[in-house]
Amino acid sequence: MKALILSCNTGGGHNSAARAIAEEMQDRGDEAYVLDYLCLAGEGVSRLVGDGYVQIVKKTPRLFGAAYKLGMCVSKLARKSPVYYLNGRMAKYLDRYLREHPVDVLVMPHLYPAETITYMRRRGMKLPLTVAVMTDYTCIPFWEETDCDYYVMSHEALRKSCVKRGLSQEKLLPFGIPVSRACRKQISKAEARKRLGLEADKKYFLAAGGSMGAGDLDEFLKALLSGVQEEKIIVICGSNQKAEQKLKKKYAEDKKVEILGFTTQMPLYLKACDVLFTKPGGLTSTEAAVAGVPMIHTNPIPGCETANRKFFVRSGMSWSAGTVKGQVKKGIELMRDPTAAERMKDCQKTQIDGDAAVRLYEFIREQVENRKI
Repeated sequence: MKALILSCNTGGGHNSAARAIAEEMQDRGDEAYVLDYLCLAGEGVSRLVGDGYVQIVKKTPRLFGAAYKLGMCVSKLARKSPVYYLNGRMAKYLDRYLREHPVDVLVMPHLYPAETITYMRRRGMKLPLTVAVMTDYTCIPFWEETDCDYYVMSHEALRKSCVKRGLSQEKLLPFGIPVSRACRKQISKAEARKRLGLEADKKYFLAAGGSMGAGDLDEFLKALLSGVQEEKIIVICGSNQKAEQKLKKKYAEDKKVEILGFTTQMPLYLKACDVLFTKPGGLTSTEAAVAGVPMIHTNPIPGCETANRKFFVRSGMSWSAGTVKGQVKKGIELMRDPTAAERMKDCQKTQIDGDAAVRLYEFIREQVENRKI
């Protein structure tokens, strides 16, 4: 089987899900390739869209939230959105690529390529099996105007809203968001700490900045330090190099704080820490739940992350508060209440399927084989 996984550089979650799907397929002996599909129109197009999106989210999150709400209105009123027609312009590039590199299945953990293949389908262009993967705990605007063969939902609870928005009941698959094998691997806290060089007998807070670098990590860290006692704090700034440099300089002499930039060891840090602070991105939240770490959700980027936080808090899989001080207070409370922490981990284990990548792979394999008969 040969699979092409189409993603887009508008946030790290889509690409992480894409890599998790490819990893599962490759480990089973199949061919799977992850492609930033906007690169088919040129590297400049990919940078323009990806960088523009990230800058809007980082610098004007309220504007992004307003655009998200507008998108919800447009999706209810318009037959086809501007997003559909803009992504339709990618059809000629993707069609050419597929003619030169035929595959058995297209997997899309992003709305944009799903819009493109819908445009292609309605113009009679040849397509393989198409599977879209939702990477948030809500049905975001414009999924309903796409026409894929199947849609992987992040949770069964989304089924009603997806159908209400116009997606076909028969096409919905409640497999969950795929995460890497490293997140799913059973490793004890002691072993994770040993591999990372952390102290075995300390309590650790982990604060993850996320690929967007949203929020003021300095303000958050200052508030957390005022409340900790013997606990230590690890801050992962991700791709936010400016925040990393600033925090390393400011807290160079503080032995309670360790500042890190981008790391490929995030699954180990999740398993090594006692309480995680993170913004409510769909992929990051899923990884944390699969790893089984008590979690405090910090301020969301308005839009789908608001829905993600609401879903996790309502399901008992995280706590949150409306202010930084409130979030810090909740985190310290969770750190010092082992019963509450265990109860949260139990909810995570009940609600989130860590084997989403496996279930998706097995489904795709069966569909591809049936098409060949």
